[in-house]
Amino acid sequence: MEMRCERRVLDNGLSVLVHEDHGCPLVAVNLWYHVGSKNEQPGRTGLAHLFEHLMFEGSAHHDSSYFQPLQAAGAVLNGSTNADRTNYWEVVPTGAVELALWLESDRMGYLLPALTDAKFTNQRDVVLNERRQNYENRPYGRATMAMLAALYPPAHPYHWLTIGSADDLRATTLDEVKAFFARHYHPGNASLAIAGAIEPARAFALAEQYFGEIPAGPSRQVVTPPSFSPGSSRLVLEDRVELPRLYLAWHGPRMFAPGDAEVDLVADLLGNGKTSRLYKTLVYQRRVATEVAAFQQSRELAGFFQIVATAAPGHTLDELEAVIVEEVARLADEWPTPEELARVTAQAEAQFVYRLQTVGGFGGKSDQLNAYNIFLGDPAFFERDLARYLAVTPAEVAAATAQYLQSAGRVSVSVVPAGRLSLALADSEPAVVH
Repeated sequence: MEMRCERRVLDNGLSVLVHEDHGCPLVAVNLWYHVGSKNEQPGRTGLAHLFEHLMFEGSAHHDSSYFQPLQAAGAVLNGSTNADRTNYWEVVPTGAVELALWLESDRMGYLLPALTDAKFTNQRDVVLNERRQNYENRPYGRATMAMLAALYPPAHPYHWLTIGSADDLRATTLDEVKAFFARHYHPGNASLAIAGAIEPARAFALAEQYFGEIPAGPSRQVVTPPSFSPGSSRLVLEDRVELPRLYLAWHGPRMFAPGDAEVDLVADLLGNGKTSRLYKTLVYQRRVATEVAAFQQSRELAGFFQIVATAAPGHTLDELEAVIVEEVARLADEWPTPEELARVTAQAEAQFVYRLQTVGGFGGKSDQLNAYNIFLGDPAFFERDLARYLAVTPAEVAAATAQYLQSAGRVSVSVVPAGRLSLALADSEPAVVH
């Protein structure tokens, strides 16, 4: 498997990546900014996600919605924000590639003249409503808030949700928002991938034409998290739910670091699908849970591993915890079988193949090129990334399980029906979420 790419850097610092693929008469325009919620400060969180909304609301030379002209040209488009980056993408017919590039360049270079207090206030209200719907009023929605706050100290850039604190958003001023944009959304802090039915020479020429005049912006600010000693905690949240649910989290390796691929495979072995160890034990054999899943959340500065299980009626979270601890110990002590490891490495390889099926969108080739370029400075990392997974041995899986899932610093969050604190793990303390 190969994902060919040519890379050039404009004089203003913008990385331009071009991948030529004439399989369909489409071109993907994918722009990453190396800014996410980790670039915010305590007391002023949620700004990166807020800009995900604001940047669809118009810029100086197109002071209107970005969706209308692109969708009229037959495009699909979207954007997203996480702790480490913000991305915007369009997939357009070949004849509309200049429209997509012009709009992206205009909101990079000329957003602030069109950013009014009315737009700011409106989109802040939209984000606050999104926060209510997705976290505050959704069943089990506050668990992630409690878990992150317990995993990382208040000054750590992963302590808060990407959507930010409601109080912080309400307190933020328009001037603070503009200063955040000027600091982070500029060519020197961005990577542009153009993939699809376009010749590289034309793609580079268009990138220079539309982005070349935009000033480079300030030097990128490197985020250095504070050092801390992970501590264990057992927390409980009451919620409007019928069944208690258990969240277990451990600190893990950062993205692309040694151990990252191994722990990713540990998650698949323990909780990915009906053939996983925890599903077979908790749900199928002992029937003490209705569902279970495991995830390795790789991030730029640090990662965390999470297991989530919902108790079946008549069973307790203490039962679930005991079985999970038992299965984790068994994986560390007895190693995965060759058949198990072959299954999860095949799943990993399939995911890499799926990314090659489209030039655009979330996870497509243009998105993957930008990910490697932003986080590694090497857009051609695809084959080496896959090789990390294919090279993992049973002994390395067991060692990673022991290192990360049997260490001190585990956070346990019980979410129980309101008024039934007795269903939480023993010795749990009330969680405080903001």
